[in-house]
Amino acid sequence: MRAISRAARAHIGAVALCAGLCVQPALLPGAGTPWATLGLLTGLYLACELPGRRPFSGGSSPLAAGSFFPLLLAAAFLLPPSAAALVAIPGSLVGRVDEPPAAARRIWRAAQLAVTVWAAATVHTLLGGPAALGGPGLLPDLPYALLPVCAAALAFSAVLAALDGSILAAAEQLPLRRAWRGLLPRSLAPHLVHGLAGLMMAVLWNSPYGPLAALFVLLPMYISCWVFAQYHREHAAHRATIRALVQAVDIKDTYTRGHSERVGRASVLIAQELGMTRERVEVLRFAGILHDVGKLGVPTRVLRKDGPLTPEERRVIELHPEYGHEIVRGIGFLGEARAAILHHHERLDGGGYPYGLAGRAIPECARVVAVADAFDAMTSTRSYRPGRPVPVAVQELKRCAGTQFDPQMVRALARGLERYGWFGAVTADDVRVPPSRGEERPRDVSTGAARLPDGLEGKAPR
Repeated sequence: MRAISRAARAHIGAVALCAGLCVQPALLPGAGTPWATLGLLTGLYLACELPGRRPFSGGSSPLAAGSFFPLLLAAAFLLPPSAAALVAIPGSLVGRVDEPPAAARRIWRAAQLAVTVWAAATVHTLLGGPAALGGPGLLPDLPYALLPVCAAALAFSAVLAALDGSILAAAEQLPLRRAWRGLLPRSLAPHLVHGLAGLMMAVLWNSPYGPLAALFVLLPMYISCWVFAQYHREHAAHRATIRALVQAVDIKDTYTRGHSERVGRASVLIAQELGMTRERVEVLRFAGILHDVGKLGVPTRVLRKDGPLTPEERRVIELHPEYGHEIVRGIGFLGEARAAILHHHERLDGGGYPYGLAGRAIPECARVVAVADAFDAMTSTRSYRPGRPVPVAVQELKRCAGTQFDPQMVRALARGLERYGWFGAVTADDVRVPPSRGEERPRDVSTGAARLPDGLEGKAPR
């Protein structure tokens, strides 16, 4: 977003003005602001944000986990509201920004967090939180101290979600209800956990051991937040890689657009019914989505040919599983999905391709994707025929079980469909009228035969 709309600029300005009003009392003479505590907390928050501006160990992943909310909530518990609001500003102004315009995003983040921390500190103060925390020579009033802390964390989460939604509505011209949908429910539980961590830090800060003891809470929490953020960045990179490959296939072979995502969904149904672990289910989803990535190596004129394929063109088409395996072989996180991409056109009776494997010699993941692929091919609407009803497609899979497909996988898909149903979609185009009598049907790109039934053709037995 290089250009910001007038509505978004006005909104940022209004929130920045509110932030200024929130911090002003702490800057007035005679306000009694605890500058030592404020300076130390501000420096700690700044130290948490600064590493995000440079790569970690020469890589591309930032070290910082982003805004470190436990520290901001600890500031809300330890400082008056106007002083607590100041803690977030320096760190937010120098923090990492991934998209332009950087200046506007930093100003918005600083203003947003200042207002949010002020709201949390105000709620905490109104409910008697500072007195419940204790102090020098005084023990914290537990469990009562939990009440203002949880209320402050709730206010923190609510205000942050409201401001996140409002800037989204202003910048993207979305209805407020849509912009706010789901923001608070998703963030409330993590912010309550951050509030409890902030409480522990605040209690230790006020203890005879002082701020140094509070670092024993700060450091493990910061490391855990960093690890969690790294995990999500890695998964986001995985999804982006897969999305790019699928989009490339869809652009090249528009005839089966959307097919890959649905095969991934059907593969997940089968894997779940087989009782596979969550990790293997995710791998099977990747395998289904990327099973046809090898089409990138097939000439476009062959993929989009309307008439029968020549024997040479058919041999080229049958190389697409090997092309796909070569494309993804260096992508480590795919694991056994690579074997599924290579072998999803093998048949249980040995009549498939590229290697003519039979029975249990075909990897389990490939047997899953083969069933999912054929099922979606039959139930998807094509320009020359409507999609088959799900029960009809399942019966056809059962008919071919034991010769082309693994019966266990077919039964698992049938159970999954009975349990969850199926929400298919049109492939490539939305033409639902079947061809007139006598009109030649388009040829299947994998065999050169007429496309009926889809997904059930195979290489002749060897």
